[in-house]
This record gives sequence, structure tokens and C-alpha cells, in this order.
Amino acid sequence: MALLRWSPLLLALLGSGGACHGSSERTDSKTAPSATPDPSIPGIDLGQLTAREKRDWQAQVTTLLAPCPETPVPISQCVQENRACKACLPAAKFLLKQVQAGRSKSEREEAYKARFDPKKVRTLVTDGSPELGPPDAPVTLVEWADFECPACRAFYPVVDDLVKRFPGQVRAVYKFYPLAIHPHGEISARAANAAFKQGKFWEMHHLLFDNQDRLEQSDLESYAKKLELDLGKFRAEMGSDDTVSRIEKDKKQADGVGLDGTPTVFINGREVDLGKLTDLYGDLEEWIQLDLELLGIKPAPAPAKPASSAIPAAGSAAPAAGSAAPAAGSAIPAAGSAAPAAGAPKK
Repeated sequence: MALLRWSPLLLALLGSGGACHGSSERTDSKTAPSATPDPSIPGIDLGQLTAREKRDWQAQVTTLLAPCPETPVPISQCVQENRACKACLPAAKFLLKQVQAGRSKSEREEAYKARFDPKKVRTLVTDGSPELGPPDAPVTLVEWADFECPACRAFYPVVDDLVKRFPGQVRAVYKFYPLAIHPHGEISARAANAAFKQGKFWEMHHLLFDNQDRLEQSDLESYAKKLELDLGKFRAEMGSDDTVSRIEKDKKQADGVGLDGTPTVFINGREVDLGKLTDLYGDLEEWIQLDLELLGIKPAPAPAKPASSAIPAAGSAAPAAGSAAPAAGSAIPAAGSAAPAAGAPKK
């Protein structure tokens, strides 16, 4: 998968505070007591945990309430008693990952609430935005991004692959949020919207990210020619009131949900803190699988793994900005190519 070439870079960017920030206007001191119930939970393997990690995890699964409001018992009790809340076992596994990642108690609780608290779900308006995947998909991933943001460039293959991983079950929606710190962010957003008007948003989206160091007006027009757009209409649409309004509408909505950097991602109305994921693609895949299961929908089966892995070693260099997207086995559509067949995008 193409994302495997990019995930190490993105995790490094997000983990080190490398997400793009700016305005769109120009270890705990004490361990938990050990005198708590038996922490064993069916389906949870504690064999790889240290004694301290076991205590930390045990303290939270025996005190934090189950994710379902109608099940007001601790997570551990919910699982042990096989309560009706389907999210209890995934919640216990989620906290286990947080402990293994070295998060503090407060960080773990914050992450747990962000993932499972019903009050954290927002209603996001997506009408009129570019989308990839069927409009009636049960899972919607909304991303606010800036075409000149390095972390956004690294993240876009992940979005592509998640839509392909769950054919017919995931819809990706793109929202514009050009940052004032990026001199070409605004005109790139305008170019993407102008291409959207001619049915080539995702092709232009990929070209802009793949050529992030070449975003002058002349470059944008050359991409329009490559996509065989009507150049006169493209130029007119870049400066139209409708395009300005579209971008401003997205920015206003982002400010309303408290966006403080790009990429910002929501899945079914719940914000995903990408910087706190321990395994970028794997965690997002699990997130979507759980959302589908909680909706009573069987997730699409994972594709068979290749006989030999082509995954580069962690820390290997990612392609330089402006380089072509990976070709062999890439899940990223070639620049100017037709959009994926499964779940055809609304361009």
C-alpha cells in the first residue's frame, strides 16, 4: 500500500508537533493502588506488559465507566459480565494501547473520552464539498487540509487507502483550510475548487500535493492543461465569488469546531487526534471497523497480504516534496487518471 511509504513521515511530523498550525486569517507521580479487582478481561492479553503498565491499565478499566450511557458500570465489569455495550472490549484494548505508548493518566483519559464519549460527536455539514466514496456510506471521514502543508501531503494516501480498504462503506470529504503561513495555500485551494467545478477535483488534489513545491499560478494552469480542463473557465472560477465563498465557508466551519492545525480529521463527527495514534493506518482502520460494528454493519474483509513485504524500514526517507507518487503497487491514482471505480467520487 502506498500509505506504508508515507506513514513514518506523517507520524514523525505529527508526533513532533509538525502538523501545520496557524490561523486562516493572515508520567504520573503516583501509581494506582494495587488493591483492586482482578484485572483479567477475556480477549485481553497482558503478557507483554510490565508490572507498572498492568497497574496503570487495571486502575483505569476498573474505574472508568463503560462507553455506553445505558451501561453505568466500569469497563472491566462490562466485559466480564458480557453486558450489552459492544464498545466495552474495544475500549479496554484502546486503553491498553495508550498505556503501552507511555501516555500519562490524564492523557489516557482524555484520549478515551475523545474516542468514546457520546458528547464529543459533532454534526458537520458536508453539502457541496468534494467527496470520495458513496454519498450514503455509513462512515464519513472529513478532513480539513492545506495544499502547502507537508503533513497534509503525507496524509492524503492514507485517506485514499482507507476508502479503498472499505469499499462502499467509507466516504471521504475534503474541506479547504489554507493557512496564512503558506503563501500558496489560498491560490491552490482556489485551483482545486476550480477543477472541482469541471469534475476533476481529486485529480487536481493529487497533483497539487505531489507537486507541493511548484504552486505558482503558472504551475496551477499547467496542471489544469494536463487534466484537459477548459483553461478560460478554470481561470474565471479561480477568481469567482463562488470559489471564495466555498473556501470561506469551510474555514468558518473549521473555526467553529476549534481547528488549530492541518490536517484535522473527523470520523462520523468525532475528532481524531492523529498525533496520539500509535499506529497511524492500523488505528484508523480499527476506528472505522469499530464504528461499522457498532452500527451493526460487517466491515469489508481486509485484502490478502502480499507474499513479500515492500515496506521500507522505519525512518527511511520519504519521497522529496514534488516527487511523483509511488508507481508500482501504489494506491494513489496517477495524476490525471480516472477516480477509483469502487465508490466513485463526487468530483
